[in-house]
Amino acid sequence: MTYIALIAIGFLIGLLVLSTGGGGGALYLGVLTGLFHLSAPVAAATSLFTAFPSLVVGAIGHYRSGNVRFKIGNRMIITAIPATIIGSLLSPYIPKIIYTWIIAIVLIALGLQIFIQLFFPSKNIKKSKYDNLKASIFGIVSGLMVGIAGLSGGAPILAGLLLLNLDMVRAVATSSYVLVGTSVIGLIFHLNGNIDWSIGISLMIGAVIGAFLAPKLLSKVNPVKFNTYVKPIIAVLIVFLGLKMII
Repeated sequence: MTYIALIAIGFLIGLLVLSTGGGGGALYLGVLTGLFHLSAPVAAATSLFTAFPSLVVGAIGHYRSGNVRFKIGNRMIITAIPATIIGSLLSPYIPKIIYTWIIAIVLIALGLQIFIQLFFPSKNIKKSKYDNLKASIFGIVSGLMVGIAGLSGGAPILAGLLLLNLDMVRAVATSSYVLVGTSVIGLIFHLNGNIDWSIGISLMIGAVIGAFLAPKLLSKVNPVKFNTYVKPIIAVLIVFLGLKMII
């Protein structure tokens, strides 16, 4: 596969995930393991290396658009970063099957909760005294996904933000901000000389271009319509990712 094709793949992933609140870890891992047959450690490190610059570019763009909600984002980062460190240190000792089932169940539960929220919305949305605790828990789950498996951890962060009643545009922006913090920590712990530089750099170039365009595209959409159409799609994708891990 040519470098141009790699850049194109990175562009599409960067544009897609930075428009929908993810970091692309699962997609990058799928490409790296499925198409290039990289080993798990190399794929994890290369995935984080590829995703991190695009996350930074995307987060800056969302910040300039004024859509990042720092208060709730910081609450998630406070727990996500320690969880990323712990997950990275424990990853060599955790049986893959146990980790897979735990994360799969969490993702499925989060996706189903979004569906419940869609079909049975609360008439009086107000801040709950448990919101800070919920944000902290979502941060922990995301951090463990980054630390243990080299995933971006975007699914639980985005799901958590949606369940905490952020609209889709602001949830996407805040998710990008949170993922910058977890990804840089995960990248540091997963380096160990495992990055496939030739593949990673080509994907990264495309991903950065896609991430640069994503906030600009979001600034032109109607937040209400975007929330209405994309939120159920995100719920389906989160449930799908959970099921895919165990099937």
